[in-house]
Order: sequence, then C-alpha cells, then structure tokens
Amino acid sequence: MPVSRRKFLATTTGAAAITPFIKMEKPIINAKPGFQLKILATNWGFDGSYDAFCAKAKAEGYDGAELWLPGTVKEREEMMNAFSKHGLAHAFLCGSGDADFSKNIDQFEKMLRDGVAYKPLYFNCHSGKDFFNFEQGSRFVQLGLDVSKSSSVPVYHETHRGRLMFAAQITKQYLEAFPGLRLTLDVSHWCNVHESLLSDQPETMTLALSRTEHIHARIGHAEGPQVNDPRAPEWADAVKAHYDWWDEVVKRKAAAGQTMTILTEFGPPTYLPTVPYTFQPLADQWDINVYMMKTLRDRYK
Repeated sequence: MPVSRRKFLATTTGAAAITPFIKMEKPIINAKPGFQLKILATNWGFDGSYDAFCAKAKAEGYDGAELWLPGTVKEREEMMNAFSKHGLAHAFLCGSGDADFSKNIDQFEKMLRDGVAYKPLYFNCHSGKDFFNFEQGSRFVQLGLDVSKSSSVPVYHETHRGRLMFAAQITKQYLEAFPGLRLTLDVSHWCNVHESLLSDQPETMTLALSRTEHIHARIGHAEGPQVNDPRAPEWADAVKAHYDWWDEVVKRKAAAGQTMTILTEFGPPTYLPTVPYTFQPLADQWDINVYMMKTLRDRYK
C-alpha cells in the first residue's frame, strides 16, 4: 500500500522508530594484547555547550570526542574541563581555510603547535587546499611529520574534498613520496569525487588502507558524501563497501595490538539531505551516529 508523504516523514524523521534493514557478516578479528577500540563523537551540528555535548556523548557510550581546537584560551579551558568532568578522551581537528598558501600553512602550524600542549590522542588534519601544488602540499605533510616526532602526538591527514588528499590518485602520490604519512580515512569523500565505490582503483585503495590509522565512519555513495540513512536497504552496496574497507584497517590494527580510533561523523543538514523548501532533515543525525557507534562496537569487539 502506498505511504503518504506526510506519514513517511512522520515515521522516518523520528529516528528511534527506524529498524536497520542491512545485515552483514562480522569479520574475524584476531586481536593481540594491547588492542583497543575507541569510538569518538563529533559536536558537528550540536547546538549546546561543551559540557552538554560531553554529557550526552558519555551517556550514549562514546569513549571520547574529536573537535576543532578553539581559538581562545578561555574556550579551550572550557572544552578541556568538560572532557575531564565526563571522563572522555579528546582529539583535535586542525586546518585552515585561507586560499593563500603562506597564510594557510602558518595558521595550520600554529594550530598544531597550540594543540600539542593539550595532549590529544591525535590530530586529524584538513590539510591545505586541493589546488595547492605537490611542492606546497609536501610542506604540510613534512610539517605534520615534524610536529608528530617532536611531540609524540600522531598527525593524520584526512582524505577530504577540498583538501590535499581530496582524490585517491593524488593521495597515492603523497603516500609514495612520504613513507611516514598516515591517513584519516574518510572514504565517503573519494566515493563522491570519483563517482564510484572505487572498484577500479584497487592498488591505490590497498595502499591507502595500509597507511590508515584513524577512520571517519560516514558512508558516502557515487553521487554524494553521505547517504540519507545507512540503515535503509537501498544503500546496502555502499554500506558493505565501506565496512569492507574499515574491516581491513581494524584487522591490521588488532593484529598489531594497537589502538583503533573511529569517529562517527554523519553530518547535519545540509550534509544530511533535507525535504525541499523546509530544510527538514530526512533522518536524525545524532541517532544515526549513535547507531553507527553501537554497530561498530558490536562488529569489532
């Protein structure tokens, strides 16, 4: 029986009512002692204080959060107090939007060096701009390696549209040139950039997975960086492809007895598709991320 548009919206935007349709076989994880899975929350789209965000993330069962390093000392202290109060680990996003290379890299370096003092789990970097040339991009990579060596804080570069690692073949050049380069894999961006699930770039994907240390668990597809709801059956192929990639990274980290960090990063409107004319989201962002967190924890426990 056809479902009216009003009834569909009433049932699907109330996320708690949604039952996942996609079932997948769990991978075999052979973990050595020392392996840990830490799943972090994002405050992207959260309208509230650091304390309110951390309280909600902790109540859901997150291990920590990955946030942009605030620009002022006062706000940084507020953020760190919230992490401490609620017993959450913390990691920082780092990046600059300036189109001028010299300004961009100076701002990038300042953010990295300021953030070191707060001893994050890692830095996840929105490095440079996609139109910076390879020589310019290499400056960002080398800077990250230098800061990581001097501080012992891992520096990861995210596979993100608009940034240095925006495309698979471009990232491959950096990976080949810098053996120490490590990635945050947000492969949803590459699906969008390459308008595919990347089956035609197996060698590049194998290399990228071997150098991935951190995952952004958002599911993209050939026409966009975020499916409207990963529980919906029409996204089964995209969901399986992403989990297949993530499985390989987790297996490697588990076999080495290392910590695996994952951020659930489904975004708010309009990253999350909306109903025309209303900006009403087609699903609930927070609920999707909590669903992803619980699914990932069950899959890799």
